[in-house]
Amino acid sequence: MLEKFQPVPPDPILGLGQLFAADTRGGKIDLGVGVFKDAAGNTPIMSAVKKAEMVLHESQTTKTYKGLGGDEAFRDSMRELVLGDAVPADRVATIQTPGGTGAIRQLYEAIKKINGEATLWLSDPTWPSHIGIARHMGMPMRSYSYFDGASSSVDFDAMMHDLADVKPQDVVMLHGCCHNPTGANLDAAQWKAVTDLLLARGAIPFVDIAYQGFGDGLDADAAGLRAMAARVPEMLIAASCSKNFGLYRDRVGCAMAICENAAQHDVVSRNLAVLNRLNYSFAPDHGAALVAIILGDRDLRAEWETELGEMRDTMLSIRQSLADELRRQCNTDRFDFIAAHRGMFSRLGLDKDSVEALRDQHAMYVVGDSRINIAGLSGGRHEPFAAAVAKVLAI
Repeated sequence: MLEKFQPVPPDPILGLGQLFAADTRGGKIDLGVGVFKDAAGNTPIMSAVKKAEMVLHESQTTKTYKGLGGDEAFRDSMRELVLGDAVPADRVATIQTPGGTGAIRQLYEAIKKINGEATLWLSDPTWPSHIGIARHMGMPMRSYSYFDGASSSVDFDAMMHDLADVKPQDVVMLHGCCHNPTGANLDAAQWKAVTDLLLARGAIPFVDIAYQGFGDGLDADAAGLRAMAARVPEMLIAASCSKNFGLYRDRVGCAMAICENAAQHDVVSRNLAVLNRLNYSFAPDHGAALVAIILGDRDLRAEWETELGEMRDTMLSIRQSLADELRRQCNTDRFDFIAAHRGMFSRLGLDKDSVEALRDQHAMYVVGDSRINIAGLSGGRHEPFAAAVAKVLAI
């Protein structure tokens, strides 16, 4: 049986990390995998997380199962973190999942169960796993225009033109903030216009918010999502704690379904819990318990928000410094957009040959579509990177 497996290409991002690890050159820089890095190039554990782990160690008395939906305190805290008071709590069904990726998978499962003919609309470009998971599951898909490579900004007119073809009960996925891979976000007026269109078309919004707090702040990053949630009858949300709590390997996330009314809540919650049972039964508890402790404790939450703010300020500072250095080194304003974008990623607009030259000639590891992890340039690493880009473009 197993001989029927065919060779598969390496994951473009994880495969890049393997090449980086094997590179023995000094001064190499990894800008592929999306993890926050400090000035020393390390991905630290947040101090609030360390303190929460001590609390958990002292207070936890059992390792028995939680409910299929996961830790209730975690689910309530995440609902409040993401939605604020935009939607009454009794309209929001929430389940704990293994990371934001698990939330996406479970909500895809829900879409297939309810309406297998619904088309899933994804931005062009989007995070590759959005496409890969949907394709693996055999979901009908279409893309909508999102990013204008020439201006390195949202091509909103093209986006709205494409979304005019959305049918009733289709599902339109949006990035809540810090768009991956471009870093270009919708503004408040654009969120409103998309909401108007989806309401008129009878489509279901699905918002993936994986970077809340990495753009302009916890509330600012969720503002578009909240404004939309307050107006639409139904909505799907996938949220991740990998980035803003630094819990990458602990796999902490949740899936939310906003119901049209409170009467639907229990039925929707039970169905989502059944999907958990059929997939992995119970999501990992450790990281979710830490998030619940932090968000439920005034002092720990304040400490976490301070740390998160420092991480965000680091990335904003890198963005400005990189834009300035690229302008100086390359003698062009071509890369000024980097300072205006938000979050962990930006797409530089370099061609394949330039990306390969950065890797082969300068040990600068950039994803094939020229997406870079901004946080990988902390500690002054933006200067040698900008110098490498200038040399590549001068060839």
